[in-house]
Amino acid sequence: MAEEKKNQQSKPTDAEKAEKAAKAKAAAAKAKADAAEKGAKSSKGKSGAPTADQEPRVEPRLQTRFKTHVRQAVAEKFGLGNPMQQPRLDKIVLNVNMGRHLENNKLPPNVKTTVLDTMVKVAGQKPVVTKAKKSVSNFKVREGAETAAMVTLRRDRMWHFLDRFINLACPRIKDFRGLNDKAFDKQGNYACGITEQGVFPEINMAEVTFTHGMNISIGFRNSTPELSKFILAELGMPFRKPEEKKK
Repeated sequence: MAEEKKNQQSKPTDAEKAEKAAKAKAAAAKAKADAAEKGAKSSKGKSGAPTADQEPRVEPRLQTRFKTHVRQAVAEKFGLGNPMQQPRLDKIVLNVNMGRHLENNKLPPNVKTTVLDTMVKVAGQKPVVTKAKKSVSNFKVREGAETAAMVTLRRDRMWHFLDRFINLACPRIKDFRGLNDKAFDKQGNYACGITEQGVFPEINMAEVTFTHGMNISIGFRNSTPELSKFILAELGMPFRKPEEKKK
């Protein structure tokens, strides 16, 4: 009799079973709601929509000018009314050669640090260190040696860099008389170079250990040399003007 009473007391009643089931159901519903809210927040952040701690995107100044003024000018002058036919700026590639500083197939730490810091400040993103694919005895370069650093800019960072290069860096070049207006390839891509990194206002020359230059390549799509030159000139690129011959 005592054992039967103990078994009856240990067995849960119907009311207790119903209460447990209700608690489990409520906990599952709460976990599902939390997971759905977390997924919505992460998808908002990935899609580019401003979240609570993010500011709304502001379109770069040169990109706005390209859409509102340059495209219309290209359509009127070259007869390219279809927007898909018109050329557009694709990317900007910055490259710094470090091969001349190699010592026993290795770069001095100060050289590599200075170049990488410069490119991070100028480009706003981390560069990639490229290695030699072949050994060249005349240049004392062996295969696998770190010879250059490069970074590719697209979208907003590309437009911001081009704006700073045109309006801030070029006027600071010593004895500047304009950029070469013939440095276009068949696809309309433009290339130029600077001899020292100090032309960018982000660089403090008192903190660097040596002076180095930089190659800048501006890539276009659906373009020709004539179209690219017209677009860059409309954006404010300071090309060299032909000097008038004195009579």
